[in-house]
Amino acid sequence: MSTVTDKTPAAAPPGRNGPGDGGLLRLVLDGMRRNMRQYGMLFALGLIVALFAVWTDGDLLLPRNVSNLVVQNSYILILAIGMMLVIIAGHIDLSVGSLTAFVGAMAAVFMVKNDMPWPLAVALCLAVGALAGAIQGWFIAYGGIPSFIVTLSGMLTFRGLTEIFLEGQTLGPFPDGLQKVTNGFLPEAGPETNYHNLTLLLGLALIALVVLQEVRDRRRQREFALDVLPARLFVLKLVALASAVLVVTMLLASYKGAPIVLLILGALLVGFGYVMRNAVIGRHIYAIGGNLPAAKLSGVRDKKVTFLVFLNMGMLAALAGLVFAARLDVASPKAGLNFELEAIAAAFIGGASMSGGVGTVLGAIIGGLVLGVLNNGMNLVGIGSDWQQVIKGLVLLAAVGFDVWNKRKVGS
Repeated sequence: MSTVTDKTPAAAPPGRNGPGDGGLLRLVLDGMRRNMRQYGMLFALGLIVALFAVWTDGDLLLPRNVSNLVVQNSYILILAIGMMLVIIAGHIDLSVGSLTAFVGAMAAVFMVKNDMPWPLAVALCLAVGALAGAIQGWFIAYGGIPSFIVTLSGMLTFRGLTEIFLEGQTLGPFPDGLQKVTNGFLPEAGPETNYHNLTLLLGLALIALVVLQEVRDRRRQREFALDVLPARLFVLKLVALASAVLVVTMLLASYKGAPIVLLILGALLVGFGYVMRNAVIGRHIYAIGGNLPAAKLSGVRDKKVTFLVFLNMGMLAALAGLVFAARLDVASPKAGLNFELEAIAAAFIGGASMSGGVGTVLGAIIGGLVLGVLNNGMNLVGIGSDWQQVIKGLVLLAAVGFDVWNKRKVGS
């Protein structure tokens, strides 16, 4: 991905490209053109939020609605992270929706029918998800069967097992401890104010972490003589990131505080983001998705990497299943319907490529938020479910079409 070289522009004559004549705006637009894949969907997310904020007379950005938006889309965002890794590796997983429902059914059997302590049941459910992903990963990596076929088989198998375990009925409710983890908020702390103090502290710490990470990445890129953003555009990027985090923090702090599931999402984002940027296995995932023959010649153990990618997807699907079942407080045979399509759409909207080798964990979160804001905004303005499907389909088509256009433009 090309970026703007960090060179100080020559002084422009008065009236031509000077800061007072829109020079900074031209620099921003030029930077966005050169980094369209990175910033395109982020800009689209901001545009969609602004559109529905105006359309709903500000209801979209009410603190309660923002909090509900996070909780309601948490399981899709969890699935989108795992699906992004699968797509980067050059594969697809159609079974995650059914596996989500199956793990929810297992959780209900463990906790509701057999009164198992919920922490032990959660650990067993995550192990079940990891095992299911490992089995599918073995057939794909070592059996040589295409991921489409294996995961299609898994989709049917896990859906049938869900019906068998639940005997066609819903089962609940779940223990209060699990409810507090998946639907609860951070506790109150500190002096009594008009805001949630702990959420404010976490937001400020996150701003400091983001700024520090961006500065560190920029310094490392300069040390290796890589292209970086111009200083003014880099500062503008930091201000935009800090402002976005601050706005969300203030909105959450003015309601009940940060949902606990948001902390889980944050941990996943930081952890998987680090792995994909800095860890060896992350580089290998990009390598096998980008050019499998070259990766093999370079010594990448492609079968092991593929196996681990699907094992990880199974574990994240199990986590999403627990979050979804606990949020509804029941396990249902019809749970997880079309979750795999939502996760795949979030990954592609967030910048994944059909050919593999391209995408980021943050992009998966952005893609999931685009879908979540669309769903929430359309519900607030009263758009029917039929038209909602049409609009989301067109958004997915536009995102993939944008990716194809961008690659052709870069290639030319």
